Amino acid sequence: MKILIAIDSFKGCLTSIEAGTAIKEGILRTISDAEIVIKQVSDGGEGMTDVLMDIFDCKPVSVTVSDPLLRKINAVYGFNAERRLAVMEMAAAAGLPLLEESERNPLRTTTFGVGEMIKDAISRNAREFYIGIGGSATNDGGIGMLQALGFKILDSTGEAISPCGEGLKNIAHIDASTAMSELKDCHFNIACDVRNPLCGETGCSAVFGPQKGLSESDIKIMDGWLAAYADVAGQIFPESDKDYPGSGAAGGLGFAFMTFLDGKLFSGVDLVMDAQRLEEEIKMADFIVTGEGCLDAQSLMGKITGGIAAVAGKYGKPVIAFAGMIKDEDQLVGHGIAEMYPVTPETMTLTEAMKPEIAKINLATTAEQVFKKKIQSVLGEYVTCN
Repeated sequence: MKILIAIDSFKGCLTSIEAGTAIKEGILRTISDAEIVIKQVSDGGEGMTDVLMDIFDCKPVSVTVSDPLLRKINAVYGFNAERRLAVMEMAAAAGLPLLEESERNPLRTTTFGVGEMIKDAISRNAREFYIGIGGSATNDGGIGMLQALGFKILDSTGEAISPCGEGLKNIAHIDASTAMSELKDCHFNIACDVRNPLCGETGCSAVFGPQKGLSESDIKIMDGWLAAYADVAGQIFPESDKDYPGSGAAGGLGFAFMTFLDGKLFSGVDLVMDAQRLEEEIKMADFIVTGEGCLDAQSLMGKITGGIAAVAGKYGKPVIAFAGMIKDEDQLVGHGIAEMYPVTPETMTLTEAMKPEIAKINLATTAEQVFKKKIQSVLGEYVTCN
């Protein structure tokens, strides 16, 4: 029996590999001779750097960059010198977890540190980039990143604007001629798990601004600034498209990558699944085990569980999903997930369940119970048939 385990991280608790290893231990208690393959996965958010570092055999690089409020912090990205390749997450420099709740304000936050990470990788001769842009604390349209990379973003008097979100209101001209010359030789593969445009009712300000600290009164204001910014960008890059799905990702960082750096947006799930050759592994497996910390209707939209279930469905392969908790179960049925199991006992508190050592036990125990039933079922059918 061949079993593929490709489970997302349990955020704030277990990495993808840790969760997969716990499940493997549980299965082997029941099926000692099972052939089990664990694949580290991510949907482009938390943990993507670790996944791609493993896939591309990268070494970690620590660099001092600016956080969302321009304070100095250390950020880590992966680098493969031989392949001239870097993998990173924008959240390492401009992520929401870097701020206290009282500090969250997209008018004040910036992606400048993201540009500093890229600049450092370029100085090491990286030319191929894989960048996850989930979990941002910013809504600056990527102007901070661009300024760190040498673009001049100027107001009507020819002065450089502030690199934070509020600086958007003063943009009158963008000079791309001063950008790092090496950028023309770089290729940016951007893992993006949303398809929102830059502006409008489904744009980044309206949809994601509030969770980053943007007040209701400032949503329309920032939306207007971003629209004006897109117009200025269009003057030097006529093919820019503020309505392209994903241009509003990470507070408009998706738009900046596409427009100024010729970046290509990919579903984080598709990017990781392709890099891990998961479709080939799925085709050869008898069972596929996947899941995440919380399994709900969102799991079917740009998340690893939904992506794996969709591919498995093409080949008629049964998918078993494990999760810390399960919501919207009625909406999950019929989308390629044959069985789903919450691993947290009903009597256990969330605080207890989030302890890594407890989460591992819960996953292993559940996997053992589930596959024990499968073996008993197979034996029962064999006895009946004979």
